[in-house]
Amino acid sequence: MSNDMELTELTEPMEPTGPRSARELEAVYDIPVTLSAVLGKTTMQVSQLLKLGRGAVVELDRKLGEAIDIYVNNRLVARGEVVMVDDNRLGVTMTEIVKADRAQS
Repeated sequence: MSNDMELTELTEPMEPTGPRSARELEAVYDIPVTLSAVLGKTTMQVSQLLKLGRGAVVELDRKLGEAIDIYVNNRLVARGEVVMVDDNRLGVTMTEIVKADRAQS
């Protein structure tokens, strides 16, 4: 099996540098990401889940007014608050950016 693609060797190791300019980041601007705002979580057995019906209340692990978690592609990136955007839509205001520990990546 032949490979027509020529491989080139890196002459310098790629190391993280300082902040990138907007122009350097243009290549990633159109990449879609999934953003999720998690109000809270709970754990329950399937039998409990099947008993839930319309109007059932599921208690979450957060208190009223506590910050919600904001995930991008299933990675925690920020915390925030739920806000009303217009009469029938909700949004999220980011109040804290979560610094990721590079060692865990």
